[in-house]
Amino acid sequence: MNTYKLVVYVPLTHADRVREAIGSVGGGRLGNYSHCSFSSRGQGRFLPLDGANPHIGTVGTPEVVEEEQIEITIEEEFLVEVIRAMKDAHPYDEIAYDVYKLEHI
Repeated sequence: MNTYKLVVYVPLTHADRVREAIGSVGGGRLGNYSHCSFSSRGQGRFLPLDGANPHIGTVGTPEVVEEEQIEITIEEEFLVEVIRAMKDAHPYDEIAYDVYKLEHI
């Protein structure tokens, strides 16, 4: 079975909410454990352009936000539902995330 890694950037105010949403639909399972993840903190930077609907900041003004980078592994059978749950729980209208297929060696 294929395994994937999801990496998503979330404002600190919503990190626990996003982690819980992902874990509640099967993301982060590792053996006899669930909701497994790794987080690191940093600063996200962006400039909302015309037509944007920013959760934080205003159109035309550069913004810096304290965010968590959440990394979580996902078995293929849960991938679509995890992505959907992550998007539903995330406050941003444009979400920065990556999905990587993992190789088992």
